[in-house]
Formats: sequence, structure tokens, C-alpha cells
Amino acid sequence: MDRRLRRPARQTSHQDICKKEGGRYPSRKVGVEVRQGVHTADSESITVTQAGQHWLRTGEGNGLGRATLDEYRRHLDLHITPFIGAVKLSKLTAPMVSDFRAKLRDGAAAPGQDVGIPRSPAMVKKIITSLSTILADAQEAGFVAQNVARSVTGRKRKRTKAEQRRKLKVGVDIPTADEIKAMVEFADGRWRIFLMFAVSTGLRSSELRALQWIDADLAKGEVHIHQRVDKYKTIDAPKSEAGDRFIPLLRGVVKALRKWRLECPKGPLGLIFPNDAGGIESHWIMVGKGLHRAQIAAGICTFIKDAEGKIVIGEDGEPIKEVKYPGSHALRHFFASWCINRKTDGGLELPRGVCSRDWQPLVCMSGRHAARLYRGHC
Repeated sequence: MDRRLRRPARQTSHQDICKKEGGRYPSRKVGVEVRQGVHTADSESITVTQAGQHWLRTGEGNGLGRATLDEYRRHLDLHITPFIGAVKLSKLTAPMVSDFRAKLRDGAAAPGQDVGIPRSPAMVKKIITSLSTILADAQEAGFVAQNVARSVTGRKRKRTKAEQRRKLKVGVDIPTADEIKAMVEFADGRWRIFLMFAVSTGLRSSELRALQWIDADLAKGEVHIHQRVDKYKTIDAPKSEAGDRFIPLLRGVVKALRKWRLECPKGPLGLIFPNDAGGIESHWIMVGKGLHRAQIAAGICTFIKDAEGKIVIGEDGEPIKEVKYPGSHALRHFFASWCINRKTDGGLELPRGVCSRDWQPLVCMSGRHAARLYRGHC
């Protein structure tokens, strides 16, 4: 008997089916994508740069702010396009995204560039998040079957012990009560009422510059926050629904506002803290003339030193000073700290839970920042 007759029939493999089908399904994964109607051939796939441009147009259609779109455009033009802009979405893989992130972190030079610039961890995180959002928009539009960057951004990085213990400290990140009193005392003119108002309400700089007299009910002693100013001096709605809120005013602040209303420069917008012409004030002028000058006058600063430890002298022959609290967010941190501090320490002693409904809505602070602030008062 011929042994060939006893040989079992050869099982038809998936590759055989693919060959019989004319090579239309080179793999099981592609076959599934084709049946689901989400497969994109390499010849029909668009590049990462083209997907990014589609993402920006989607953002414009959704009414994103001008400043937000400009930041997204910088992520695309300055960071994403030089490295992986020419890669087609169908060829982009998770290892490629991980390698791209490593190059950003290490400061590797992009193709065609001689020198690379290392990005900070915060910037790298923002760029990879923008890339993931680009792929999500492309996936929604049918340009790609999956978002390969999601597996990279979704993995949580293990924090170091120093990062786990990091908390906002009074006197380092948050001004002390004595420092605030000194700032207000040494501030002159309109910047005194500005500091009084900022430390007693916890408003952002963008909210302070958009505040109008019609928003302040001095009879009730409260102010309505419902708009903000972007870096292009355009008034817009708050970023979230929580940004629309009412904040009570102290009696001393109400009294100072009544007096300031008579001296305030008049303008078509009726702003509480306008510039000298009655228009929208610049953020940097408000921080520089309002916060920095008050700190320097009050002595809340240090001298800048060179690599050898010597004090740097300016062109005027005076030592160059550096303020202790450079950003206006320090005033927001002080207000939140004042809300949860004990009454024996001069605070309001509101409930000190991380997500307290008593103090957190007043500041409109995210849970992550509230947790760091809360840990500093435990």
C-alpha cells in the first residue's frame, strides 16, 4: 500500500488562504482590520505631520483658544515634525514613539540638524500627550486603526522618594503672613490694592486682569469670577465650569476698592485693574511692578551670585537682586494656605480635606495641586 495514501491531509494555514486571496490579507491582524473597515494601506496612509495639521484644524473648529492652538502648533512644528513628521501613521509603532521620547529627553539632534536641545521632563510629557492626541484625532477620522502612543503615555512612571515626599512649604513655595504684610506695606499706588485683592481672593493673573467693576458687588462684599484674559489680551470664558464662581471680599478690601474706584483709570471695559490707559494690563507688568517691586522694597529677595560665589554687580553699580517668589501663583498658594490654616495661626480653619467643598472651589484648584498644598499643612 502506498504510504502516501496514509499521510494525513495537510491543514490549510492562514498564509495559504492569504495566498489564495491574492495577498490581500498578509496577516490575521490586517484581516480583522479589513473586516472591521478600519484598515489603512501604506499607500493611502498620511504622515504624522499631515495628521497634526488635521488635528489643528479640528481644534480650530472646536473653538480652542488662540494661545492653546499656538502651543499645539509649536509642539508639532518644533518637536514632532523634525523627528517623526515624515513617518506614515500605518508605519508608526509604540517602540518608535518610545524612542522619540528618549531622543527628546536626551537632547538628540533631529535629522538634518547638527545640534539637539534636551527637553525638560514636563515638556517631554506635553509633547508626547500632543502626539497621542494627534493620533486619537486621526483614529477618529479614519486615518489610522489604533493609537500607538496611548500605550506609552498610559504607563505611569514610578516616582522617586523625593517626588513622593515633595510638598509645598510655607516660606519656600508659599509666602508667610509676615512676608505678605511687608509686600502690601511697601507696595505703592495701585499695586497695594492689587496685592491686597490678590492675596485675599486667590485669583489667577488672567482672572485679575479681566475683572470688571460690574463683577464686584461691594454692597454684598463679593466678586463674580466668570472670565479671563489670555496672553493676547483677549477676554474669554474660564477654562472650566468650576472657574465660574463667587468669592467673598474682606471688609478692608471692600473699603480699599471703594477708594480705588475713584482713582482707577477709566476705559471702555470698566476694568478694576487696568493699565494707565484704561485697557487690559500685561501679565508681566502686573507681576514685575506689582509683585517683584514689592518684594525688593520689602527685602524679600536674594543676591544673584556667579559660579565663584561672588555677588553679581549690575551696570548701575548695585548688586543684582532676585525675588524670592517670582510667580503670581505664590499669592494663590498663600490664599489657599490661609483658608485651611488654623485660627490660632491666623487662618480661617476651613475643613482640610484634600477635595474639601469649602475651600477648594474658592481657589478653583485641581485635586493634584490641592493635595500638594494639603500635605504641606499636615
